[in-house]
Amino acid sequence: MATFLYRVGRLAFRRRWYVALVWAAVLAAVGLGALKAPGASDDGFSMPGIEAQKAFDLMEQRFPGATADGATARVVFVAPSGEKVTATENKRAVEKAVADLADGPQVASAVDPFQAKAVSKDGSTAYASVTYKVAANDLTDAGKTRLERAIDAARDSGLTVEAGGSAMDDGGGPGGVAEVIGVAIAAVVLLVTFGSLAAAGLPLLTALIGVGVSMATILTLSQALGLSTTTGTLAMMLGLAVGIDYALFVVSRYREERAKGRAPQEAAGLAVGTAGSAVVFAGLTVIIALAGLTVVGIPMLTKMGLAAAGAVVVAVLIALTLVPAFLGFWPNAVLRRRARKTGRIEDEGTRNNGGSRWARFVLRRPLPVLLLGVVGLGALAVPMTALQLGMPGDEAKSTSTTERRAYDALAEAFGPGFNGPLTVVVDAKGDADAKGAADPKGTVDPKRAAETVAQQIGRTEGVVSVSPPRFNQAGDTAVFQIVPSTSPTDEKTKGLVTTIRGERPGVESKTGATFEVTGTTALNIDISDKVQAALIPYLVVVVGLAIVLLLVVFRSLLVPLKAALGFLLSVLASLGVVVLVFQQGHGAGLLGVEQTGPIMSLMPIFLVGIVFGLAMDYEVFLVSRMREAYVHGERPGEAITSGFRHSARVVVAAALIMIAVFAGFIGESDSMIKMIGFGLACAVLFDAFVVRMAIVPAVLALLGDRAWWLPKWLDRLLPNVDVEGEALSSRQGAGQGADQEAGQGAGQGTDPQADPEAGPHPAGTSGREVART
Repeated sequence: MATFLYRVGRLAFRRRWYVALVWAAVLAAVGLGALKAPGASDDGFSMPGIEAQKAFDLMEQRFPGATADGATARVVFVAPSGEKVTATENKRAVEKAVADLADGPQVASAVDPFQAKAVSKDGSTAYASVTYKVAANDLTDAGKTRLERAIDAARDSGLTVEAGGSAMDDGGGPGGVAEVIGVAIAAVVLLVTFGSLAAAGLPLLTALIGVGVSMATILTLSQALGLSTTTGTLAMMLGLAVGIDYALFVVSRYREERAKGRAPQEAAGLAVGTAGSAVVFAGLTVIIALAGLTVVGIPMLTKMGLAAAGAVVVAVLIALTLVPAFLGFWPNAVLRRRARKTGRIEDEGTRNNGGSRWARFVLRRPLPVLLLGVVGLGALAVPMTALQLGMPGDEAKSTSTTERRAYDALAEAFGPGFNGPLTVVVDAKGDADAKGAADPKGTVDPKRAAETVAQQIGRTEGVVSVSPPRFNQAGDTAVFQIVPSTSPTDEKTKGLVTTIRGERPGVESKTGATFEVTGTTALNIDISDKVQAALIPYLVVVVGLAIVLLLVVFRSLLVPLKAALGFLLSVLASLGVVVLVFQQGHGAGLLGVEQTGPIMSLMPIFLVGIVFGLAMDYEVFLVSRMREAYVHGERPGEAITSGFRHSARVVVAAALIMIAVFAGFIGESDSMIKMIGFGLACAVLFDAFVVRMAIVPAVLALLGDRAWWLPKWLDRLLPNVDVEGEALSSRQGAGQGADQEAGQGAGQGTDPQADPEAGPHPAGTSGREVART
């Protein structure tokens, strides 16, 4: 692996114009494809295998033309204080608004609240339901503008008018501000780390090129692969973060090799052969974690995971090819100013720094450091035991939004459960014998069956009201709504759904018809249950595959197990902090969280998948340098110090960049994006600074030589991928030169006339025999 990547790095450096032109051509091609590609369609959020989804599918089949996932808007009219919405002037304004809404483009229907009896008991509030023929993402600007104009006209009459529903969704996701904040902070961190504008700018430039290629590719393939507009959010977030980090490690190793007197081309080859090997395996762990999202069984999540995995693949390829090519254009620009002026490059890896001093501190007190880290993260993980999953809706939005104000007005006028009605689909199609009905004719009476089901459910504790059943054209399927007494995110509402479904066998035996419970509230409950059930299998698959991968990389049994356990600790702690803030409300005001509630159902999966990959990044980058030192003859304690001396500063910079990118999303107004950004930032903080920088060296110090032990039979079975670059260190005549092209602008210790294919100097005492002692 190291030898192959060494050749790739040298080739990219030498043929830099070709490499740059190839990437420019790729970016232009996918960019042109993105411009010409049709807009991404919205296939809706589907969850195969759950009852709520089956009921939605049945409704689409039996009620053609009434799209179950079509966009909806609920326009709420509130009369001025002391007045009623039924007063003549107010009623006229409402009816005019409803008529305007009904004439809007893509509108299927707009229901008059006075005809539908959608007026509160005190007469202060009424609402109109607007149904569209298309999904929310397919609404045109004309349709949204017509809705806004009708609302503004009604407000001009003196009414308070607010609107909620999927038609009001602006598409969500970050609007670019988060990325700008993340890139700005990353630039500062890189400048401080490298002390060179070029060295700071190179990782940013290559990361942005990688994100451009990834996002353009996603847009190009969106129609063909059925990708929604939200698919690229995760790809952009991760592509930017890992793109900067991977380039950062290659550039850092290049500067280190230049400080040893290598010619620029040789330094680029060694950087890609060593740091590039770590990049490949770190990228593989991220890809495994993201591709593993297919285990959950949510099509949208699968597409997001695979798209983000593709972005990581691009980031790895950029780091291995475009970064050394750019180093070929400006071989000295990435060095510090003093080195460029004097021609003397100081080897920072040979002197003490903050990383080596910290490592020695941990080596002197490994047990207290280990206990403090484990106990601290364990304490932060305690709130996670009270985790409640759900899908926050309009109630979690800021009070400055019309959706939140509409939610509050409806809850006040009609009760807290009105915002989350349950939909019951009664299927009376089929013969009675198969369904156990007692009808002597052997058929089911659909009308009587639907009414019986509605009556039985209406008697259930926690049900406020049941609407009359509405039948399809064939008369064999009925739909009615239930209004619970509690809010959509209340645990009692979940209990009500469970109770209604538990009573189904008895009801079905009486009527001979089957029924299923659906609606947004039931769908969210089913999603939460399915995600919880999928979490353990997902963990087993992802962690298992990654342990095998790390076993190959480090050729050790204990190091991969320690890495996985440390990751679990950091994820549990970050989930605990998310619960503490977003569910229990501690410090919520500091983040602009106005309403606490359940944690988004997909949050644990997101955290596990994304953070596992990123945690393994730091594990590979940091521990691979320790193993490299150990393989080259250093004792366990010395290898830990050496690894921190070379890698700690860069790992810290990489973690700070990750935290900056994720923390930028905390400023978004969307509560779910805010939650994801906060959770990921906390997870990276805990994993990088507590687990990898404290717990890992403490455990390795306590284990000593045992940390690198591997049974001989397993050693023979595992492939030798040579991440440490041992094959490179055994090559002779490395520093004796490079070709003239590579030698231009070189620092000290170069000979332009030497063989360009010569290998590197021996890096120290040889190896694998030492590693096995």
